Amino acid sequence: MIPELRTRLARLLPEGRRLPDEVWERRHQAIVRLSLAAAVALVLLAWLWGFDQPVAAGVLAVVAGPLAFAVPERVPRAGRAAATTVSLMAGSAALVHLWGGVTEAHFAFFVMIGVVSLYQDWVPFGIAVVVVALHHGVVGTLFPHEVFGHSGEHDPWLWAAIHAGFVLAASLAHLSAWRLNEDQVVSDRLTGLANRTLLDEVLERSLRREEAVSLLLLDLDDFKDVNDSRGHAVGDELLLAFAERLRGCVRPGDVVARTAGDEFAVVVLGDTESARAVGERVLRSLAAPVLVDGGPVTVHASIGVAGPTDEGTAGAVLRNADLAVHLAKAQGKNRLVVYADGMAAAARRRAELQQDLLCAVDGEQLEVHYQPTVQLSDGSTTGFEALVRWQHPRHGMVSPAEFIPLAEETGAVTGIGRWVLHEAVRQGAAWSRESGRPLRMAVNLSPRQLSDTDMTAEVRAALDASGFPAEQLTLEVTEGVLVRDVDRVVEQLEELRALGVRVAIDDFGTGFSGLSYLRRLPADIIKIDRSFISDLPAGRSAATLIASIVELARTLGLDVVAEGVETDEQREVLKAMECGSAQGYFFSRPEPAGRAGARLGLAAGAVPVG
Repeated sequence: MIPELRTRLARLLPEGRRLPDEVWERRHQAIVRLSLAAAVALVLLAWLWGFDQPVAAGVLAVVAGPLAFAVPERVPRAGRAAATTVSLMAGSAALVHLWGGVTEAHFAFFVMIGVVSLYQDWVPFGIAVVVVALHHGVVGTLFPHEVFGHSGEHDPWLWAAIHAGFVLAASLAHLSAWRLNEDQVVSDRLTGLANRTLLDEVLERSLRREEAVSLLLLDLDDFKDVNDSRGHAVGDELLLAFAERLRGCVRPGDVVARTAGDEFAVVVLGDTESARAVGERVLRSLAAPVLVDGGPVTVHASIGVAGPTDEGTAGAVLRNADLAVHLAKAQGKNRLVVYADGMAAAARRRAELQQDLLCAVDGEQLEVHYQPTVQLSDGSTTGFEALVRWQHPRHGMVSPAEFIPLAEETGAVTGIGRWVLHEAVRQGAAWSRESGRPLRMAVNLSPRQLSDTDMTAEVRAALDASGFPAEQLTLEVTEGVLVRDVDRVVEQLEELRALGVRVAIDDFGTGFSGLSYLRRLPADIIKIDRSFISDLPAGRSAATLIASIVELARTLGLDVVAEGVETDEQREVLKAMECGSAQGYFFSRPEPAGRAGARLGLAAGAVPVG
């Protein structure tokens, strides 16, 4: 009951920053020295004014005695500050008695209020009010002429209340000045939100009090693209609009901060489920575009949530929330992830894989697996899709779903993609020569390859080095590349088709493209995503959608390949729909060149290196 009452009272008091330990210690030592000097000065004053030895000794004991608790570092900060405050207030009371209650002597209390305000804490102010009230009331009743040099001696408790009120007013004035000054230091200039400094202190204070608290960390997705394409002024408008929406999603008592350029945080008074609810409100609020100069802009955010840790520090909570944000981005952005045990190990693995990817090609850790493409009308293999695999020296086989996004982030995907292209066309040329028939080879292109390299020159070099005919090569792009810069993508794909290469749209139906994109793209093949095929044959809506795609492709003169065929029933349904070709585990899993070639009765897949 008492701790709960104390917590509620603490929330009612205007509380600012907790001084760093080294700053607090310097101020405390100065106040201790001042208290000792005041004790010595009062003893000397007592002698000069003719008081006897016991009075001087009593003054020394009352003023210097509390300092015994102010010096030891084992005493908590609040206790040490309380001791020096008692010392200074006792010194002020002693001056009043020595001076015979002269009004001017009471000014010492207000001077000492200014001194203890250096602690920037409520404890000294509270002690000052209590000391003044008790001293003026109790001592003023017993020895009125030593406390009041005016008519206050007739009603000491009334004047005790008046003096305590003045002390309280002085304390509030100091607190207001303290908070107003802090607002200039701990506020973000652009948004007016708290900054990183205040966020750390609020979080540390809540953890120290063992309150239920959690942290939301928010990182705007692709904000750099807005700054680059629309300018920093529009970027600032977007940040202001996001800050306003963020304020509207939190609850009273939650602290909202901007911690970096496009990073925000919320200290939530509650557990991680409370923080999740706040984060989900934020994601919903971002569904509507933000109107800024130049038109509407849609902004999304990746959000990480973390609660207190065994370490009990703000730094640990921030670290865990940051890990959750990175995982949210890795899972596709615009989502919320709550930190869980094991994420730190996953983050270390992720960082290690990112570093190791840079030397994976030179270290001969990569290999290409091949999955056949089968013509549904007669079951013949018409070609293969080249798929990269990573045999890590310590972690074993690493899933492409894990390392391909890392390669995209680091830029390593350009070197890996170049290596896969050369390996695939050399293997395709070898198999075509051995089989005596033209086998096609499909190679995936990443968005980074299209944006960072001259793909036309790279493809031409690979074809020239291998002797693989351009018309047997298919380059696959996902729909996601189409929204980056459609005109640039179209230009590059047109150049590649001019070489004789065919272009396929991979995972069709799951991304951003619609008929308007499809009409503009120089594509030759549509690959229907496996998520549609998995519903066959029972899924009526899936069957209708696939039939529509097949008919659309026929109208546009495009070939169709169905991905993810796993059963004979699926194959039969697709064949009945007159879908041209298919891939999937029903026909074969991706395999190394040796096993893939053996299925066709070819050699072990040796490829000339020269």
